[in-house]
Amino acid sequence: MERDLKWETSTPPASAPAPRRIVGPVPFKDVVQKEEDEHPPEEYADIISTLPGITTGFGQLLCYQGVWLRPWMVPGVISVQRRLVPRPDDVLLASPPKCGTTWLKALSLATMARATYPPTSADHPFLRLNPHDCVPHLEALFGAGQEAKLEALPSRRLMHTHMHHSLLPPSLADCKIVYICREPKDMLVSMWHFIMAAGGDAFPFSDLFEFACEGKNPHGLIWDHVLGYSRASKASPDRVLFLRYEEMLLDPVSSVRELALFLGVPFTAAEEATGSPMDICNLCSIDTMKDLEANNTGVAGQFVEVPHQSFFRKGVVGDWANHMTPEMAHRIDAIVEDKLRGSGLSFTR
Repeated sequence: MERDLKWETSTPPASAPAPRRIVGPVPFKDVVQKEEDEHPPEEYADIISTLPGITTGFGQLLCYQGVWLRPWMVPGVISVQRRLVPRPDDVLLASPPKCGTTWLKALSLATMARATYPPTSADHPFLRLNPHDCVPHLEALFGAGQEAKLEALPSRRLMHTHMHHSLLPPSLADCKIVYICREPKDMLVSMWHFIMAAGGDAFPFSDLFEFACEGKNPHGLIWDHVLGYSRASKASPDRVLFLRYEEMLLDPVSSVRELALFLGVPFTAAEEATGSPMDICNLCSIDTMKDLEANNTGVAGQFVEVPHQSFFRKGVVGDWANHMTPEMAHRIDAIVEDKLRGSGLSFTR
């Protein structure tokens, strides 16, 4: 076990040695270091064979429970639904793809584990590990038949999913969920660049845009993804925290304070005095992260390997203007606003 993991010691009888246990969250890769063969679950083949599918410029998509997914994602989603055994203090990070997932993973681990890993320490895990090495992606892990690795993590466990709220298993009802979403146009541009970085045949951005307008993009309808978690947050604000990427960029320190409070680890007066919230934001900023060797070498991904550096492109607001015509922007804005009407959510004001 890594030497810098925090140990919690209880007071034993004088004649007994002090029992020790690791206090989480800890980086996933520090606990589960052994590489194992993948054993994708095969018992769902009959279900998958009946799913409707389409072929797009970025590959095949299958429709499972009303959500378009890449074929390799489907066994993982079904397996999570049927096999995940949550713990009451688990924390689940959720997001559509390319909406600040990497940043949320970094901020969450740095905030929750700051007593073990002070953000200014010279041996902080983020100086040697990509955030995706630290927080496991459920669908990929379960899709590879490696869900047993979750049991090796000490509580509290920190995990991530791209699943729609409607796809989550009921067993997660008591767990904390932190959700982040992003302006859809910027999300699509970021997704296109990310797909290109993963290799494969090149295709124009307009192809992804057209399928997104039809709701046939990887991980399904953008508006349904956002609405599901928004409604869950309104119904159970103590259980689901709903964050918006653009608002976090405007005031990351306040966002980290909100995150810490929601997760039950608020900053103390002493931590505020020493600037701990700002230290966490500086450590997890894209400017810091993109310069670290851990994020410029290596790859991430269970089924599709993507260079670590592709997770740190720009992270700005408004990059869509470099890829969309005004007509394209108006079209998708109108679709999204129509789908969100009456929800209290908007991305155009």
